[in-house]
Amino acid sequence: MTAAPERLEQTLAHKFSNPELLLRALTHRSWTADRSLKTPEHDNEQLEFLGDAVLGFFVSESLVARHPSASEGQLSQWKSHLVSAAHLYHCALNIGLGEFIRLGRGEERNGGRERKALLANAFEAVIAALFLDGGFGVAGRFVQTRVLDAIEATQDFEGLELLNSKSVVQERAQALGLPVPRYTTVETNGPEHAKIFVIEGRIGNQFTSRAQATSKKEASQRAAQLLLEQLPVG
Repeated sequence: MTAAPERLEQTLAHKFSNPELLLRALTHRSWTADRSLKTPEHDNEQLEFLGDAVLGFFVSESLVARHPSASEGQLSQWKSHLVSAAHLYHCALNIGLGEFIRLGRGEERNGGRERKALLANAFEAVIAALFLDGGFGVAGRFVQTRVLDAIEATQDFEGLELLNSKSVVQERAQALGLPVPRYTTVETNGPEHAKIFVIEGRIGNQFTSRAQATSKKEASQRAAQLLLEQLPVG
């Protein structure tokens, strides 16, 4: 059973002057299809389109303000993570969005309330609804609290900082005429359910680093970050 949208307003910290905007943001096209409502203004897909643009603007603005010395490549990588379906899915879960979405019978039976893409899209539609009803201030505060601060609140921001390390190292090595960076698993410790991977990063015979983490991907990014600190700037 779908929860009343008024309950969601408390989580959104905004009372809608036009409640129909929020209702539309929460309406999946399967719900309108069941009722033979086929015009775009009845479901949330147009709002999703707008919300994607509004979200991108606020995330870009915040990243530039927080990281004035970052390159365009770094900013793009960080933004890509923050607006990704995976991150927005977790943001949607954090506000319990699934219980408020209006779904068609088939989508309901198929577990639509837990589907990653559906929840991420509805989250963007809610951002658009907040923007249209309350303006930049309301939408911006929501994005700050529920998208950007969510990274820091869960201590994931360090991982976000590392996302682009391998590509930056490769670009820097190429610019310096150095060999392509290589990453090798040199050690694995711990029980099967809690393994720790040690990754060695190497650029030729001149630069080496080692880092460990609970996944090979994170360990290699950390090793890349250590390599980056060794490379000359120009």
